[in-house]
Amino acid sequence: MRKGEQTRQEIIRKAAPIFNQRGYDGAALSDLMRATGLEKGGIYRHFDSKQQLAGEAFDYAWKLAIDTRFEGTQDIPNAVDRLKLFVRNFRDRRARLVPGGCPLLNTAVDSDDGNPQLRKKVRQALDYWLNRLQSIAEEGKQRGEIHSAIDSSELAMLIVSSLEGGLMVSRLQRTDDALDIACRHLEKYLETTTRTHKSEIRAEKS
Repeated sequence: MRKGEQTRQEIIRKAAPIFNQRGYDGAALSDLMRATGLEKGGIYRHFDSKQQLAGEAFDYAWKLAIDTRFEGTQDIPNAVDRLKLFVRNFRDRRARLVPGGCPLLNTAVDSDDGNPQLRKKVRQALDYWLNRLQSIAEEGKQRGEIHSAIDSSELAMLIVSSLEGGLMVSRLQRTDDALDIACRHLEKYLETTTRTHKSEIRAEKS
């Protein structure tokens, strides 16, 4: 990687927590300069605008979040168990994310009314997340691990909405209770409503 590109990536890495914690409007140029150790010209030599930097900082934070949440799921053959691991990862591996919490939740709230470009990025990230979960569910249905009556798109939306809603309430209350409740509910739902009897027998034998 060329030195210029290394500097650019380092700016993104250091700017990501500022945008994730303070939002687009709250991330002052002075904060970005302090974090990166660069002057204004040094930062904008690599980016056309604050908007571009914010967008790439979101992309960086989101990739780290989504990779962490799906970590290990590819090694599990059963679709229900893969979804259950995803739920546990969401709850247990938050310390490995960019400081400030879930970038999708933060940026969605921050950009809802005043920043259509960032909002578009968040919507694309959400669609990607839902599609990955939906694909796991569809594979499970095809292999007889998930009930055929389950709507894969609705299951994906239920998982995402429950986790993000539980996270938001937990952050407001400064306790993990709401997120823990959401995760327990999802794990029970996946086990008792989503998993087929045939899949239960396979899981017991393995």
